[in-house]
This record gives sequence, structure tokens and C-alpha cells, in this order.
Amino acid sequence: MDYKAIIDKYYTEDNELKNILLVHSRAVADKALSICDRHPELNADRQFVEEAAMLHDLGIFRCDADGIQCFGTSPYICHGTIGAEILREEGFPLHARVCERHTGTGLTLKQIEEQELPVPHKDLVPESIEEIIVCYADKFFSKTKLDKEKSVEGAVKSLKKFGEEGVAKFMKWVEMFE
Repeated sequence: MDYKAIIDKYYTEDNELKNILLVHSRAVADKALSICDRHPELNADRQFVEEAAMLHDLGIFRCDADGIQCFGTSPYICHGTIGAEILREEGFPLHARVCERHTGTGLTLKQIEEQELPVPHKDLVPESIEEIIVCYADKFFSKTKLDKEKSVEGAVKSLKKFGEEGVAKFMKWVEMFE
């Protein structure tokens, strides 16, 4: 798979949005690869982790988030499922799963229904080790402060909006990966 070719297909202009996507995704990929390298016992597919990390936010261009130069029409919460749809159409269903499962520490069907989120009504939580690694690495980087990696405490602060269950799950990942 050539993740750069997929990005170039959907981000045809070299503009600020593409730069945000590439810088953010590269930071997530580098952190995820570092986890793979430090934890060979996890037997994570390193190449897949890099590809999935580079593509996990592919759907942002169709969302409305002007603070990061996204001028689409969908709510930002939909960027993962939009990216998943694109990657399934491109023939990459496993990469699609990473896209749709990286929001917070994953979204449960209960959370989706209780919050009336405009995403498919099914569990969207990371399951494979590769899905978990990319989801975890993503929590350390925002798309508004591209030059900064969050601390564990900073990541926890950002996760609180998803509820204490997500924070508890994240802290288990901290124990697993750090």
C-alpha cells in the first residue's frame, strides 16, 4: 500500500490542511512505531501500524473544523467514519477499522446512542493491537499545536470529554506501552 498516493488523491493541493494532516499523522506514526520497537513482544505489524497511522485522519477534509482548515459539511466527530468509508472504497478494510476506531479511546455503542452521535450505531472501539497502538499514539498530538507532544496528563485532560471510562482505558494503555 502506498499511503502517500492515497493522501495525494484526496488532498490534491499543497495547502495548510494537507500540511496539518501530514505533520500530525507523521507524529502519530513515529510514536506508534516507537511503541512497536520498544515492545516486540506485542508482535504488532510495524508496516501496517505506519500506514494506518498516516491514514487515520484521512476523512477530516469532509468535516467542518475551520480551526484546522477543514471546510466540509460533516461534524468533526464523523472524520473517522468518513475516512473508513474512503479506505473501504480503496480496498483497505483493515486500515478503515483504524480510522473509525481512534476517536477518544474508541466509542461504544452505548456512548454513541446516549450522546446521539452521528456515526454508525455499533461499537467503534479498537480491538487489534495495531488499532490500539495507533489510537493510543494519537492521543498525544493535536492538530492545532503541531509542534508539541502532550504529556500523559495532557492526553488525559483531553480525554475527559469522552468520560472516565475512556480515561481508565487510556491509563491501562499507558501501563502497557510506557
